[in-house]
Amino acid sequence: MKFGVVTFPGSNCDHDVIDALRNDLGQEVIALWHKDSDLSQFSTTDCIVLPGGFSYGDYLRCGAIARFSPMMQSVIDFAGKGGRVIGVCNGFQILCEAGLLPGALLQNGHQQFVCKNVYLKSDNTSASLTKDVAGRALKIPIAHGEGRYYADDATLESLFANNQVLFRYCDEFGNVVDDANPTGTLRNIAGICNKERNVFGLMPHPERATSTVLGNTDGQLIFQSLINNN
Repeated sequence: MKFGVVTFPGSNCDHDVIDALRNDLGQEVIALWHKDSDLSQFSTTDCIVLPGGFSYGDYLRCGAIARFSPMMQSVIDFAGKGGRVIGVCNGFQILCEAGLLPGALLQNGHQQFVCKNVYLKSDNTSASLTKDVAGRALKIPIAHGEGRYYADDATLESLFANNQVLFRYCDEFGNVVDDANPTGTLRNIAGICNKERNVFGLMPHPERATSTVLGNTDGQLIFQSLINNN
């Protein structure tokens, strides 16, 4: 399984993702540039990662300009053929702007940037990204100002009915409670997938929790779940 990591102007977590996948998880990683469009070296068993940051300065809306980059047109085609795509933080915002995932990421309810460790859990055993970590409270950092997931009631009901909710914010014991919600995101949603379960978006940063040097390797479990279930 190969990983391609896209760099947009303003990306600031691309090298974090590359380092985590290459050095902590021993995976083959290819750096991709936003102005390029060639994904012919990837098959549908591989994965493209859209990293966190502030693509194109987050002008207009977060991810709104990145959605129209040459590389994103290829990523959309790649996902349409069944290829795996992961968007982390700003990458999640881009996936929503591109229509690859439903809903939108709005300004945090308290209107402040938040950067801290949080806990999240998944009850989803049908998605490759969460199959091996379902039921576990994972400590993963967040760092965003626009991470409040929003969708209309019909979309939310569809997400839960189709088992598309990947992660929800919880306390350290795995309880999904209001006090564990860091941004006011609807129903504590921290990550979702598409109906086909090959496009994944999450606001927390698993690539920042893959190193024993940093004292946290819970992020490895998320990436490893995807690799194991390829």
